[in-house]
Amino acid sequence: MSLQEPSRENLAIIIDNMAKKLQVVNRTIMNPEDYDIEKYQELKSLHDMLEHKGQLSVAETQAFIQELADHRK
Repeated sequence: MSLQEPSRENLAIIIDNMAKKLQVVNRTIMNPEDYDIEKYQELKSLHDMLEHKGQLSVAETQAFIQELADHRK
């Protein structure tokens, strides 16, 4: 599956993948409807970085979550 094309479905997939990888307990902050499709490329970049990074420290996890919060509507 290619996540290159911005779409609501792809946005939902990358947000869900990031929530799993970041082990977010409160999934309400990771609702794909709260993110603007216009920010797709930025969110996709975060997703790709997270996928390549592997294991994250606590500080890195918090930084990723803060970055995601900054992209919410």
